[in-house]
Amino acid sequence: MTTQALPSALAAIVDDFQALSEPERLQLLLEFSQGLPDLPERLKDHPELLEQVVECQSPLFLTIETEPGGGPSGTVRLYFKAPAEAPTTRGFAGVLHEGLDGLSAEDILSVPDDMPELLGLTRAITPLRMRGMTAMLGRIKRKVAASSAVRS
Repeated sequence: MTTQALPSALAAIVDDFQALSEPERLQLLLEFSQGLPDLPERLKDHPELLEQVVECQSPLFLTIETEPGGGPSGTVRLYFKAPAEAPTTRGFAGVLHEGLDGLSAEDILSVPDDMPELLGLTRAITPLRMRGMTAMLGRIKRKVAASSAVRS
């Protein structure tokens, strides 16, 4: 699969990863972990509004919100909660946040399920951790699809 099938922001991130050696890719993943935004105040004290991605080795929670605009289905906003002690999980969340936040539901739903493999981390990261990122993407797409169905 090429990055042509990806939304432009996510394609740029994948290109950045692919241009690096494996050790440099891990460093870039750590940088994404540091750039993951905190939850907004309205979500911090309401864990019931977040869904845990149980496939992740570290506790990761996420939710989406759809705002009007950005096409017929609106603009999707992504929110993640991951502990600082879990830089790999936070890094994956950071990649997905930077690559998908603010896109339309259609754009997010068009992302191939195996997109995490394009980052070139499969030899540097355990299969369990890779499964966690694939599960994060799957959970996001499932929530977006459900939200789109309700809106239409």
